[in-house]
Amino acid sequence: MAVGSGSNPNRQRMINLMYLVFIAMMALNVSPEVLDGFSLVEGELRQATLHSEAQNARLASDMQAAFTSNPEKVRLWQERSRELQLRSDSLYTYIQSLKQAIAVEADGKGANPESLQRRDDLSASSVVLLGPIRPKGTELRQRIEGYCSWVSTLFGQGVQGEKIIQRLSTPSGKQGKSWEEEHFEDIPAIAAVTLLTNLQSNIRYIEGEALAELLKGIDAHDYRSNQLTAQVIPESRIVLRGTPYQASIVLSSIDTTKHPKIFVNGSLLPATSQGKLTLSTPTLGNFPLKGHIETELNDGTLVRSNFESSYTVIEPTATIAPTMMNVLYAGIDNPIRIAVPGIALQDISATISSGSLVRKGDLWIAHPAKAGGEVTIAVTARTPSGQVMPIAQSKLRVRSLPDPMPYLALTSAKGDVSRFKGGRIAKSSLLATGGVKAAIDDSFLEVNYTVLRFQLIAFDSMGNALPEASAGANFSERQLRQIQNTPRGRRLYITGIIARGPDGIERQIPSLELIIG
Repeated sequence: MAVGSGSNPNRQRMINLMYLVFIAMMALNVSPEVLDGFSLVEGELRQATLHSEAQNARLASDMQAAFTSNPEKVRLWQERSRELQLRSDSLYTYIQSLKQAIAVEADGKGANPESLQRRDDLSASSVVLLGPIRPKGTELRQRIEGYCSWVSTLFGQGVQGEKIIQRLSTPSGKQGKSWEEEHFEDIPAIAAVTLLTNLQSNIRYIEGEALAELLKGIDAHDYRSNQLTAQVIPESRIVLRGTPYQASIVLSSIDTTKHPKIFVNGSLLPATSQGKLTLSTPTLGNFPLKGHIETELNDGTLVRSNFESSYTVIEPTATIAPTMMNVLYAGIDNPIRIAVPGIALQDISATISSGSLVRKGDLWIAHPAKAGGEVTIAVTARTPSGQVMPIAQSKLRVRSLPDPMPYLALTSAKGDVSRFKGGRIAKSSLLATGGVKAAIDDSFLEVNYTVLRFQLIAFDSMGNALPEASAGANFSERQLRQIQNTPRGRRLYITGIIARGPDGIERQIPSLELIIG
């Protein structure tokens, strides 16, 4: 930190000497346990970042698949997702360059921020981020604020979006200090690197939440027309050869006490048909349907409304669509929707080549035997005449379940339960959660996991890490006392979380960072 020259040189020399003594005293107080605690947390944050990047890649792949399927509809959302990724990568890379600069300042050329040698160096972060010529800490804050301002436009005015972006807030420090001075002035190099890694982790988390929001927006922003006009409402536009085509021809908002005259392809429908149209389908092809409806208004005026439609007769086919990301997951029940145009659901049968497949209401539940490879689902249908016909076969990939994310279950005053995934939390609310939960929740797949054990890491007044282990999903007595004794503003870390999914596999999942509010 540079010190300007004053009008009293002797006094300035004394201040400089006191500053050096203060730095030396702080260096003596940075114990190896504190430095080890920072190194542990920094490693956990990097693992959380890798998990977020993997999930973001899946979301980006889903966006690209939607764009490939319907470019006209998805183009705007895909362009926004690309800009989001570019902005996130740019800020992430800039922070990585700051970590590298701090490592070089502390350890010299060829240093690695992930394996600092002089972790207790108290000047490296100040030199890099608070230098008088080009204060990179100020530039970092401005870049973060610009990123948050742009990302907030993707979430709109919702409270949930504000909570997500709050992870990158840059409020001013105490006693007139800037955000960068509050966080990076005269702290050990490993602490500065850990803070920057936490920023990177939050960037990837916010990027993932924004990508999920963009995916939801594809359908949420559809525009659907609705006008008063004559309509042909078929039971199905596509029918199996040999089965009849049926449709209702109506005038929207028509008075049900009056019966309009319906003309189809030049012929008047019988009054007893009540608008139901039945045509034979002996051959394949596309067939036009034209006509008009004549109805009398209350004042006696005769109104004629024209309609035009068509129907297609095709060979038998089937639709097999898993409801969870177009894949099957081993070890869990996978809902699948199977439909055959023109055939009632109760007349459809299906089998799977490996595992089990059973009907449940309007869906089918597939339970593959193991991950890897493919399974084949074969569909047959019973026609109205009673004939059982093979319809189609479809091959689906079977994958292992992805890793879950940990959370705390917060209950509001109204009894609503929300998932808290890190940040500032009241001590009473933290104690009320009772423990840690885990689930896959990426807007497409939701599976609950059982937490087997975890560690709660707190820091005492000297900065020493105090890990306490649990024997299950709930906080132990020692952990509860640890939470109760943690003052406001201090951080707690829930790490080493081991969870088991319905597939029976135990996984170590990312950590939670908590700030007692």
